[in-house]
Amino acid sequence: MGLVENGKSGHSKYEKMDSDFVEGENLQPAEKTNNKSTKKYVLACAMFASLNSVLLGYDVGVMSGAIIFIQEDLHITEVQEEVLVGILSIISLLGSLAGGKTSDAIGRKWTMGFAAAVFQTGAAIMALAPSFTILMVGRLLAGIGIGFGVMIAPVYIAEISPSIDRGALTSFPEIFINLGILLGYVSNYVFSGLPVHINWRVMLGVGILPSVFIIFALIIIPESPRWLVMQNRIVEAKSVLLKTIDSEREVEERLAEIQLAAGHSNAEKYEERAVWQELLNPSPAVKRMLITGCGIQCFQQITGIDATVYYSPTIFRDAGIKGNSELLGATIGVGCTKTMFILVAIFLIDRVGRKPLLYVSTIGMTTCLFGLGLTLSFMGNGPVGVKLAIFWVCGNVAFFSVGLGPICWVLTSEIFPLRLRAQASALGAVGSRVSSGLIAMTFLSVSRAITVGGTFFVFAAISSLTVVFVYKCVPETKGKSLEQIETMFQSDGQWRGGELELGDAENLVQKQ
Repeated sequence: MGLVENGKSGHSKYEKMDSDFVEGENLQPAEKTNNKSTKKYVLACAMFASLNSVLLGYDVGVMSGAIIFIQEDLHITEVQEEVLVGILSIISLLGSLAGGKTSDAIGRKWTMGFAAAVFQTGAAIMALAPSFTILMVGRLLAGIGIGFGVMIAPVYIAEISPSIDRGALTSFPEIFINLGILLGYVSNYVFSGLPVHINWRVMLGVGILPSVFIIFALIIIPESPRWLVMQNRIVEAKSVLLKTIDSEREVEERLAEIQLAAGHSNAEKYEERAVWQELLNPSPAVKRMLITGCGIQCFQQITGIDATVYYSPTIFRDAGIKGNSELLGATIGVGCTKTMFILVAIFLIDRVGRKPLLYVSTIGMTTCLFGLGLTLSFMGNGPVGVKLAIFWVCGNVAFFSVGLGPICWVLTSEIFPLRLRAQASALGAVGSRVSSGLIAMTFLSVSRAITVGGTFFVFAAISSLTVVFVYKCVPETKGKSLEQIETMFQSDGQWRGGELELGDAENLVQKQ
């Protein structure tokens, strides 16, 4: 299969070159027969690339408990508490925006290393902060580092993974985010017994440890073959592909495919202005990609998942749990649930597809959020209300982890063409982080105005809109190469229809 540029006519840029594009199950034989060594190598690369995501997850999880003791030690106000919690997501947009350009300049691999270094600096400042002002400085640096990390990991994994395994592997950052959240919850519980002026510092300082392993990861993982092609380092790109695909014929096909897709980028020398000009004044196909990619990122956050995680002690306190140890213990159950169910998504995402899982996820979340709103509004401060609140919160994070959580990043990393992928993924990450920050920074104020239960009724309504968005704007990308996915957005009808068979792909591009 190949894509060629057709710059001399009004036709689509890309055309189908042979029948492989539309035959069979979209899987080349080599993709079906990858031996164990190549699969282990790709798996190791995906795991190491996802280590930065542990930092984001740990921060989300640990801050939910640490804020209790920070408030007591530094005597901060409720508004300062909201700003401290939410500012990390807002400021991370700077890292995400810069991450696209940085990853195109120095490579995907070293961008991940830079992200870890910035986060380490911020985490160290937070752990040693003598005042709220210094704490905020460290928080800002940590946010920038996280912005770089969450943007680049899915891009790197998508570019190094075979099509047949890309969905599962690109979900790894979400697994590691969940693992980080769980570790943060455990850290809260373990160190909560220390003196108040020490415990939250230890909780935040432990977050430095995961980033240390990234130094080792940089020695192990290769650079993205697609980035290497963009730099005209073809021999190195082929060497990486040989480690990830167990067939020289398939490697040659993929290499040729990447070179053709990268041709437009190299012709423009990948100038920043040209890339952003295309994103800000997009063609119809790119506009559809942006609607899908940025839309799913925003819906992922405005359904309130980060607020649920950050403020789970507040939710459980409103339900009737009083003691700090009991509150932090309940949050560990939430973290375990969130982590376990992400494994379900990894198992199913390349078997049943992205879209069915998104339906299950968004419908399930809507039900749980509505149930939580009812429970907190009418059954709080009783043993039944406590049990139901824990059940609904765990159900919400479980359904999130099954679909909307991991698939959001998978889609964003695979739907954009190579010339735009890094910057467009950065733009999607910005939407996610801004949405997360706004929700986190307003949750307490909104809850005070309309009650905690009322806030979750709002989240339930937004979640129901997410179901509609998935139906209207999210196509199925299971089993398709990155270059094949690009052609799916050429046709408005096929994109909105959502279900696209590669046998219909010839209708998406115009023939000469």
